[in-house]
This record gives sequence, structure tokens and C-alpha cells, in this order.
Amino acid sequence: MNSDWGFWEFILFKTQSIMKLQKDQIADFNKRSINYHNDNFDFLGNNLRKKGYDVDQIIAKLTDFQVAIPSWALGAGGTRFGRFSYFGEPTSLEQKVEDVGILHKLTQTAGAVSLHIPWDIPSDYKAIKQKAEALNINFDSVNSNTFQDQKKAKESYKYGSLSNVSKAVREQAIQHNIEVIHIGEKLGSKSLTVWLADGSCFPGQNNFQTAFQNTQDSLKDIYKMLPNDWRMLIEYKPYEPHFYSTVIQDWGTSFMLANACGEKAYTLVDLGHHLPNSNIEQIVSILMLKGKLGGFHFNDSKYGDDDLTVGSIKPYALFLIFNELVYGMNNNPKNPDLAWMIDASHNVKDPLEDLIQSLEAIQEAYAKALLVDQEALKGAQLENDAVKCQEILQGAYRTDVRPLIERARLSAGGALNPIDAYRFLDVRGNLIKERGKHTVATGL
Repeated sequence: MNSDWGFWEFILFKTQSIMKLQKDQIADFNKRSINYHNDNFDFLGNNLRKKGYDVDQIIAKLTDFQVAIPSWALGAGGTRFGRFSYFGEPTSLEQKVEDVGILHKLTQTAGAVSLHIPWDIPSDYKAIKQKAEALNINFDSVNSNTFQDQKKAKESYKYGSLSNVSKAVREQAIQHNIEVIHIGEKLGSKSLTVWLADGSCFPGQNNFQTAFQNTQDSLKDIYKMLPNDWRMLIEYKPYEPHFYSTVIQDWGTSFMLANACGEKAYTLVDLGHHLPNSNIEQIVSILMLKGKLGGFHFNDSKYGDDDLTVGSIKPYALFLIFNELVYGMNNNPKNPDLAWMIDASHNVKDPLEDLIQSLEAIQEAYAKALLVDQEALKGAQLENDAVKCQEILQGAYRTDVRPLIERARLSAGGALNPIDAYRFLDVRGNLIKERGKHTVATGL
């Protein structure tokens, strides 16, 4: 099989028949391991059915679960000391959407892209929407940027944006967010994500109450401009770049600000935006109970906001979080459907391979959480049987759910093993041939 030319012709979006050819290529690749998959799936499926699980329903939920890819994560990330390209990086928004198309074609889980403005403002809205639609990609939440100064900006965010003591600076930041909303409307997005780097480095530098009040007033002004069917997602972070105080430093502050703005404002939880050993699953649970969890950003960390591959460090913690997410989705109808996104940085890995690994880890944690017997767990909780509670959770966690995830991908036309397919089809090699070795992704 000549894997290279057919795959690359698909990336160039030439005709509908070429897109079908890509499906044939993945199907041909899957034939190499389909018997092995069938054996594993039959074994697991039979065991789960004997325990009373609806395997088809679980597969349907896994198939429907989609995670947005941020436009800034498709190139190599960096450290405080340098940035090392992985070659063939996307140099335009069009190429970034193409890369998301690759991820979605292989995994059938990356059905959306989240843009960061002004890093990725479309030059032709109609063309970029058509390209995304051809790949079955939607535009998820749009993200504003007031944590760095932009070219030709009149005011500086050196000492904060929405919280700044200067009304002129605050107004510039407000207008930027309103502009981002207008851009999102043209793309079909339905939410605005606001993350601030506002804070202070030294005691006494800021008045805490003034900074909070300015931020709240600014967010209210932005909120007034939200379309009726939009949401505003307010992100939080305990530290960095300011290590003495951060204006929106925790979920409680975000929750207060969301309540102050109105019913269309919600808290956004980023896994990396917590102090070490924070009980994130408890945070998620209470926010969903109050109907105020609007979005979720996936990554992993060893020390702080490391932005590592999802599930690479704390897979059990990720499972516990998903257990609360699944419970909330089933029991908290006032909480909206969540905006899911990966927010990671790829310093030594091929960015696309890293994102595939993250998507796999997310699906795995979700699948295991779907296996938690919530009725049995509730009964054990009512009996104060801590041992049984642990056995129920760890029994689900120890289950190898990969055959379920593979079957979900297979049913949607994806690859049984996306990483193997990515390498077998030499995707990165073809990207380098098309784009060159010395391209640098926009943004960051």
C-alpha cells in the first residue's frame, strides 16, 4: 500500500473522493490488528455485560465525547530558556486547522478547535469555516489575550489588564475581549474564555480589594456584550507570572466573579492551575452542584503548572476527577454541557503525537469513570464503609478499558491505534516535506 500520497492528498482537501480514500487507508491499517482487537473486546465486553453494564451505551458515550484542540498547541512549546522546533510546524491558522483535522481523523475525538486571539485571527472567515466543516471540525471557545502587550497597542499590561489602576488600560482590555466575542460570532463559537495574568510581585504593590473590584467591574462590562446564547468562562490560577498575589487565584474567586456577572458566566477549571495536592475532584463536584462549572482544561503536572501530557504523571487523580464529572453530568441538570479542551505544551515530543496521547488518556479516564457503580458506591458511603468505597473505585480504575476506546474509534472510522497509524503513514514526514524544516508555529 502506498500510504504517503493518498494521505497527503487528503490533507490538501482536494475532493470528496480523496477524503473517502483516507477512510480506506485507515481501514486498511486497522486490518493489521483487527483480530487482536476483536479478541480483547469480546473478552472485556462479555465480562462487563455479565456484571450488568450496557457496553453499547458506554461506547456511544465515548464516541460522542469530543475535546477541543487549542490552536497554540499544534507547534512545539518552549521553556524559560529556549524553544526547539519539531519541524513541519503550522505557520498559519489554515495549517493549524489541517493539523486538527489529522488528529480528528485518527482519533475521532478532536472535533473542535479553540482559537487564541490575536494569535490566530482568521484572514478569510468564510474560507476557514469551509475548511473546518470539510474536516468535521467546530470552533470552540475563543480565548482573549491581555497577558502580553500587542503590537501598536496604546496601553501596556505590565501592571495588569482588567484589574489595572488605570481606567484607560482597563478599557483597552475590555474592548479587546469584546472584539474577541465578535470574532467568535463569525466562526460559530459560543463562549469566551478569560484568563488574566494580573497580580503583584511584592507586598503592598497592589490594593487587593481595588484589584478585585476593578476586575469584577471589567468582567461585567464584557459580560454585557455577550450574545444571548453565549457563555463567559472565567479561569483562575494561584501563581505565575506574579508570585506574591494573583487577582483570580482560586476557584472560589472565579465562582464569586461568575455569580457577580450573571447566569451566563461560569468557572473554568484547568488541571494545572492549582497548588500541589489540591483536591481538584472536590472543586469540580461543588461547582457542578452549584451549576457553575463551564469548562475544563486538561494537562498534567509534577510540580505546578507544568502543562505536561494528560495522564502522564497522575492518571489516578484524573480518573477521580472524571468520576465526579460523570456523577455531575448525571445528577446536576442545572450545570451546562462542559467545554472540554487540552491545554498543554510540547517541549520534546512531536506536538501531534503528544496530543494523541492526551486524547487517549482523557478517553481512558472517562471510560473507567463510566464503569463506577454509582449505586453501590452510594450504598457503601451511607454505610460508612470506606474499604468498600475504595474497592468500587479501584475496581473500575484497574479495568483495562482500551478495547472499549478502540471500538468507539473503530465505529466512527478512526484508527485502532492512532499513534501507530500516525507513524505508519509518516504524517510528520509529509508535513516536513510540505512545510519545510524551519517553520515556526504562530502564537506563543
